Amino acid sequence: MTLLTTTTHTYSTGYGSAGGQREDLSDVIYDLFPEDTWAVTNLDKEKANATYTEWLGQSLAAPTANAQLEGDDASFDALTAPSRFGSYLQISAKTFIVSDSLESVSKAGRSSELARGAMVKMRELKRDIETRIVQNGISTAGGAGTARTTAGMEAWIGDATASAGGASHVVLATTSASSTTPPISSGTPGTAITDGTTTGAFTSTNLNYALQGAWADGGDATTILLTAKQKALLDGFTSVATRMVDVSRTQQASITGAANIYVSDFGVHKVILNRYGRDSVVLCLDPSMWAIRFLREFKSRPLARTGDAEKRQIIAEWALVCRNPLASSKLLLALDVTTGEGAKAPSFI
Repeated sequence: MTLLTTTTHTYSTGYGSAGGQREDLSDVIYDLFPEDTWAVTNLDKEKANATYTEWLGQSLAAPTANAQLEGDDASFDALTAPSRFGSYLQISAKTFIVSDSLESVSKAGRSSELARGAMVKMRELKRDIETRIVQNGISTAGGAGTARTTAGMEAWIGDATASAGGASHVVLATTSASSTTPPISSGTPGTAITDGTTTGAFTSTNLNYALQGAWADGGDATTILLTAKQKALLDGFTSVATRMVDVSRTQQASITGAANIYVSDFGVHKVILNRYGRDSVVLCLDPSMWAIRFLREFKSRPLARTGDAEKRQIIAEWALVCRNPLASSKLLLALDVTTGEGAKAPSFI
């Protein structure tokens, strides 16, 4: 059937176009913000008063037999001084600029482009800080042409004797791995981490070695941070807590395909899925031993006008505080994580 040439229609060109049709643009912006920032949200917040911030950590001497002679005159042990740790503060910022015309016109999905820009950039800034926290950056003093940086969790967790077959703060997934992280007994992590070149399997045995390493020194690694690849492998561990979910008789039974709790000989551990870590490292953390210290907390501020537009900056000055590096541990899988100890079908009721 053919359209008659005199028919008025909706097409934008050609004879008979009605013209003047309103666009059908939804007044909603559908956001996709992968912004779950576990560290930024959950770690303690503290106040810094300088661009280099310090704190003290204490460890106990190794236990001894401690048998004394009857009537013995006491001798005195040296009192071990606390370790003095520190980190440089890092300035993190996002900026944007909006023309006065755009702010003034009628817009779909928002009344103010400045408000929308501030919201988006704040979320981006938190993701940047989260990434810095959970990865392997070191702390540097910076200079006139170089920005100061704070050290990430990977850099704080070190061990002089990384192990491939026993408990350690740094556990290697394979004996041929060459990953190293210098131990931090004082000061700040200023030496770059060396990544390994050999891929190792992610197994419950290796994970338990890492958890034992933190436990042996008094830590309580209640939180395990995993990437998506690592989480899929951990779901196959036989020591994952029950996947059965209780439901009422009126509800349909549910199948849970993901583990949120990991049970080891050293406690019950929350499994946190984190988008910003590295696939090559599993972090076993005692959250009470970490904090974020702010010299300047998150703030949105206008910048000086230089034309017909509004400028904004979202900024924070902060450092990651590791109150005691011996309370946490990590498992190094070298360059990639592709294998685990086997898949396990989800249980259901």
